[in-house]
Amino acid sequence: MSESFYLDWNNSIPILNKAYESDLFVIIIGPKGTGKTSLVRDFVRSKGAKLDSINFSLRTRESHLVGSKTLTNGTVSFDEGLLVKSMREGSMLYLDEVNSAEADVLLRLDEALDDRRQIVLKESTGELIKAKENWFVIATINPLSHSGTKELPPQLLSRFPVRISLEYPPEDIELEIIKKYVSGNHESELVQGIKLANILRQAAAVEELFYSPSLRETIAFGKLLDKETSTKEAATIVFGNVYTQWGNIEHQKVRDIITSMFGS
Repeated sequence: MSESFYLDWNNSIPILNKAYESDLFVIIIGPKGTGKTSLVRDFVRSKGAKLDSINFSLRTRESHLVGSKTLTNGTVSFDEGLLVKSMREGSMLYLDEVNSAEADVLLRLDEALDDRRQIVLKESTGELIKAKENWFVIATINPLSHSGTKELPPQLLSRFPVRISLEYPPEDIELEIIKKYVSGNHESELVQGIKLANILRQAAAVEELFYSPSLRETIAFGKLLDKETSTKEAATIVFGNVYTQWGNIEHQKVRDIITSMFGS
């Protein structure tokens, strides 16, 4: 989602402001595609601060956070990782999808996030790095129902005492968001697209379907309408075809829903 159009429908910016003023780290919890990253970017921009971000996955290693030794022209040097650089500079650090990381990575992260806000560079000189004043950390996690996620250790979760829950917005708010991205007058069609997305989200929530459409997809639906794509074709392209990944039965379920809403 574009960082220019964030709509704070959940009143999250005031919570982030209070957390920042209180020196309390924040964790934002919610499904993919609900605007978590856009919220963080909008907040950081409002502070005129520098943002460093790490997107966690099973491939994230301690070296990405702390750094690693490199050999260049026979000379060994140490390239600091993003966590260490952020602590030195006092930038805002965004830990995206932190509950996708492996346990050893989370353990090293926990070292930096406790009340002392410091980390020892055991990979290099053993230097003690203390975070600059006003260093601020925001993390996001996806629900455990999302592939690749795991439960955060309690001690790490406690490093983020301010918690924001960000779900999909109400239909009228989602319509307002989409209108910021489209130029045509398709309000009735957009309402239908949002209703379809919510039907699929609700089915995914009770595990009747494998996939839940995000705000990105309802925005994409609106953009295709701008290009004179028919409503049913746009719905099929954006919402329907992705389910072929889980086979014909899954795909046919969604095709039937689309046909019932938009006609044959």
